[in-house]
Amino acid sequence: MMVFDHENLVRIAKSWGLFYMLGMAVGVVIYAYWPKNRTKFDEAGRSILDKDDKPWR
Repeated sequence: MMVFDHENLVRIAKSWGLFYMLGMAVGVVIYAYWPKNRTKFDEAGRSILDKDDKPWR
């Protein structure tokens, strides 16, 4: 049985944490560029820029 002390947790975090974070980043990019979601993200990006172009008053 493996004891979960600090050294073992650090070893697990160093070996698998990087791959987990890379996988999550790839998942977010795929979600954002999925054809169904892409139009929503493009619209959101353009709407922020459109609001900045208008005069303050």
